[in-house]
Amino acid sequence: MPKKYRLSHNFDYTDPKTKVQTTKEEQCLEKFKMQVDDIASRFETDEDLFKWLKARDLDVDKAEEMYRQSKAYKAKMDVKNLVKDYEPPEVLKKYLAGGPIVGHDKDGRPIAVELFGHLDMKGLMYSCKKVDFEKTKLLISERQMQDMAEQEVKLGKKVDQMVVVFDMSNAGTKQLWRPGMTMYTHLVQILEDNYPESVYKLFVVNAPSIFPIIWRLGRPLISDHMKNKIHVLGGNFKEELLKYIDTEELPAFLGGSQTDPDGDPKCPSKICWGGDVPEEFFLKDISVTENMVTSSVDPGKTKDLKFQIEKPGTMLRWEFKTENYDIGFGLKFTSPNGETHDVMPVERVNSHMVPEDGDHICTEAGEYTIVFDNSFSWTRDKKLFYVIETIEPTDSGVNKDLNDIVQHGSWNELNSKMKDASI
Repeated sequence: MPKKYRLSHNFDYTDPKTKVQTTKEEQCLEKFKMQVDDIASRFETDEDLFKWLKARDLDVDKAEEMYRQSKAYKAKMDVKNLVKDYEPPEVLKKYLAGGPIVGHDKDGRPIAVELFGHLDMKGLMYSCKKVDFEKTKLLISERQMQDMAEQEVKLGKKVDQMVVVFDMSNAGTKQLWRPGMTMYTHLVQILEDNYPESVYKLFVVNAPSIFPIIWRLGRPLISDHMKNKIHVLGGNFKEELLKYIDTEELPAFLGGSQTDPDGDPKCPSKICWGGDVPEEFFLKDISVTENMVTSSVDPGKTKDLKFQIEKPGTMLRWEFKTENYDIGFGLKFTSPNGETHDVMPVERVNSHMVPEDGDHICTEAGEYTIVFDNSFSWTRDKKLFYVIETIEPTDSGVNKDLNDIVQHGSWNELNSKMKDASI
C-alpha cells in the first residue's frame, strides 16, 4: 500500500473553472505517488509532489525521472547537511553578486535580488571549482526553503514560492563570455531541476540593449512554465514592484524604503554587490586555456582568421592568451566589392600576462579578419590560445518570445523608451 499524503487545503482539485484539467491532475498525481512511493518522504504533501508533475507538463514518467535524479543528486551533494556544515569559499562570499533574502512580498514570500551585471563569472570561475558553485547555490536555495517554512508557521498559510528581482544594470558584453554563460545557465538548471516551481514571479529590471542576445543564449534551459513567470519591466519598474511588495520590504535602490542601518540604499548587509574578482583569488591549478584552441604564430608572420558575416548586427567575440610573450592583435573588414580597411589597427598586447577579450558589432555584411601579428619578432614563435565566436542578431522567433515576457508593449518599444530615458 502506498503511503498516505496530506492534501494541502489551498490546493483545490474541484475548482469548477478547471474541472476537466484538475481531474486529470488528480489522476496523474495518484499515479505519480504510486511510482515514487519507495523514496518519497512522509513529510511531502500532495502539493509538494505535484510540483514535479507540473514541471514536466503532467508527464508522470518524466516527472518520476526528474524526482529520482533530484533525490540522488541531493544525496550526492549532502544537501541536508549543507546549512550546518558547508562554508563557501571566501571569493564566493565576497563576489557572488545578489541577495538571497532581502524581505518578503505582500503574501509572505521571500524576495531574492539577482545583480547579473555585477557578476564577474570569469573571475569567479578562475577562483573556485565547479562543485563550490553548485554547493553554494544549493546552500542558498536551502536557506530560502527554510525561510518559507518559517513564514508558513508565522503566517499560518502555505508559503512555498519566492519572488525574484533580476536587476541587469551594469550588464554588458562582458556577461556574454561563453564559459560564464554556460556556467550561469548550468546553475539555473540545477535550481530548476531540484526546486521545481519555487519561483512565483521573476521581474527583470534595467534590461540592457543586449538583453535579446542574453535571452536567446539562456532560453533553451528555461521551461515554458518558468517563462510565463518572467516579466520584463520598463522604466516604471518601481511602481510595478510595489504592487507586490510593501515599500519597507524592498531595497531603496529598487524603489522601496529599505536601507541598511547606516542609511545605505544598496543594503550591502543583505546584498553582495560583486564586482571584479582580484587576481589574488585565482587558483593555481585552474587553466584559463582549457576550452581554447591551441595554435602558434611563426616568427615574422601573422595568423589570419577569416569570418564571413552575412547578417549585419552580428557580434564577433574573442578571447586569447599567449605563452610567455606578447603579440599583435587587430581586426580588418573586406566588403563584398573587395575593399579592405582596418576596424581595429594592429596593436601589441600583453596577452601573456592576462587573457585579452573583446567584441565587435559587425554593422556590414562581408569578411572580417582577426589578425594575430608576430611580424615584429624574427626569432621567436608565439604559442597562442584562443576562442572566437559569432553571435547572430535575434530573429523574429526570439523577438516574439521577448514580446511575450515584456510587461507592457513590445521589447522594441521598451528598449526605445529606456534609451530615451538615459539621454
